[in-house]
Amino acid sequence: MAETPGWFADETNHSDEFIEDETLGEAFAASAERHAGLDAQRYKGGVYDRSLTGDTVPEPLEGEYTAISYERMHELVKYLAAGFREFGVGSNDRVGIFASTRMEWALSDYALLSAGAVVTTVYTDSTPKKVRYLLADPGASAVVVGSEGQLDRLLAVEDDLDLSVIVMLDDCDYDREDVVTLAEVYERGEAAFEASAYRTWLADRTSDDLASIVYTSGTTGEPKGVRLTHRNVRSNLNQIRRRLGPRADRDSETSVLDAGTKTIAFLPLAHIFERTCGHFFMFTTGATVGYAESQETLSEDLGKIRPNFGASVPRVYERIFAQARDQAAESAVKERIFEWAVDVAKRYAGTDDPGVALRTQHALADRLVYSTVREGLGGEIEFLVSGGGSLPAELSKSFLGMGLDIVEGYGLTETSPVITINVIEDIRPGTLGYPLTDIDTRLDTDIVDGAKFPDADGPVGELLVDGPNVSAGYWKDPGATKRAFTERDGRRWFRTGDIVERTADGFLVYHDRLKQLLVLSTGKNIAPQPIEDLFVTSDRIEQIMVVGDDRKFVGALIVPNFEEVERLAEKAGVDLPADPASRCADERVRGWIQAAVDAANAELERVERIKAFELVTGEWTVDNDLLTPSMKKKRRNISEEFHAKLARLYDE
Repeated sequence: MAETPGWFADETNHSDEFIEDETLGEAFAASAERHAGLDAQRYKGGVYDRSLTGDTVPEPLEGEYTAISYERMHELVKYLAAGFREFGVGSNDRVGIFASTRMEWALSDYALLSAGAVVTTVYTDSTPKKVRYLLADPGASAVVVGSEGQLDRLLAVEDDLDLSVIVMLDDCDYDREDVVTLAEVYERGEAAFEASAYRTWLADRTSDDLASIVYTSGTTGEPKGVRLTHRNVRSNLNQIRRRLGPRADRDSETSVLDAGTKTIAFLPLAHIFERTCGHFFMFTTGATVGYAESQETLSEDLGKIRPNFGASVPRVYERIFAQARDQAAESAVKERIFEWAVDVAKRYAGTDDPGVALRTQHALADRLVYSTVREGLGGEIEFLVSGGGSLPAELSKSFLGMGLDIVEGYGLTETSPVITINVIEDIRPGTLGYPLTDIDTRLDTDIVDGAKFPDADGPVGELLVDGPNVSAGYWKDPGATKRAFTERDGRRWFRTGDIVERTADGFLVYHDRLKQLLVLSTGKNIAPQPIEDLFVTSDRIEQIMVVGDDRKFVGALIVPNFEEVERLAEKAGVDLPADPASRCADERVRGWIQAAVDAANAELERVERIKAFELVTGEWTVDNDLLTPSMKKKRRNISEEFHAKLARLYDE
């Protein structure tokens, strides 16, 4: 058993006005009163045809941001809560939110929770069939919808639903009594609002009441509805506060999340990672949340919001790095400088005593490269959080050495979601961090052969978790609930399904999903994620999926970086076919990709090396259903989409 670090006792014993046992509605009300004069939300003009405009909330100039205070946000939430009540939403009614991440999503969420409802979420990319499932399964009686396009998908399946009211965030022209705008909900609520009734709705909810049903991404089948109580989420907020917030034992120079912190939100609020870390936590803290227009406009929005903090998934950090690398590739000189600077950053991040020579190199690299990368993120980032997947260690080191601290964490929907986070003062690239307070973890080493992980320094097994943030189970699915838990030593433990290593000092290292572990026909177990992580900083490979289950050797499906392929062809003075499929078949292109594969193979054990690969055209995205909304690979879908390529890979 690892020895408990000294700082953990300070963290565990810390208490302040944030740390309470209360419902999410009560937490927001208390925070709004404490931080009444601070900016709560910043939102961009010209993005949506908002129904809440004019006298309700100021309309920003197109492309510019404006803000509302916590005092005003609290008024909006209270009147909207009363309005939802006027439109028939009552205690324990399930109400869906089907909209992009935007200021009105947050207002609707808190208003519904304050009114006593249970919020269930719908991914914005959902097809009509999936919309029907995500609303019918929880028995939603009402739904909040963002745009007319999303409304059209809902109306395509409305006959299969039992909805009493549909609330539109945007203005719409539907002449139906059951389709109203959020502005109408606000107006009705403002007229009917009584402070005593509002306080009663808050008081009637208890910490053990259901707050939300959040559906899993469905990477291996139909999404499951995770039942999260107010206590589940609220306890996780306390746990995160103790790890990332201000404490008496912390140096005054340490970056922390506190009132007034500027943050940027762009990940889907339908998922618990953004909803807990970028929404509930921020508004309970008193932070200012700025809403990006979209991931496509992220660079522009970062420059205007200039956040101190942001939370994202590894895929976004990979794209940020790739964008910086691509900008440097505009000339051979810039490209060489960038590669040198990245090497300096990794060496600088990997040592406690850089020495004079490395310090000098780092200072020069900062002027030439790092400062530009930081400015591209708004120029005021203090630290970032990565979750929703494993952040490759080399990528973490690169950013850390550039002066961009990415604090990696880990969790699941079923744990509200955060289980571990790295310590701000001691970021360890390649680890998931240390478990939060009030969370017990153990490894089921019987289910995993630790000998199959020769690079592991500590015990390896499936991670089991217990704590107040752990869900009691799935909505109307007792079978899945039973399979998700195991009894050990008289306690009920949640089975994460993740293969994890515990280091000698108690930090956790992610290896792979238990279900994604490849078992070769030779009997060897291969974890694909660490192999795929080796290609994250490759300029020639855009995406990769390692395969080999029940095969003799490890193979891969690879999406080339066609922009880099163009540059390589130009340097070599060769003409390539215009058609992407023909390019994938071109032996010169395959040779360039083979060189990247060979470089990665040199870092792997013989049995882990990629023996063959197939190139595929087109990026795997959420839109083509090859990535989940949190940008994890849907391995089954990718395998089905490219089954002919896989057959050729293994000469079937």
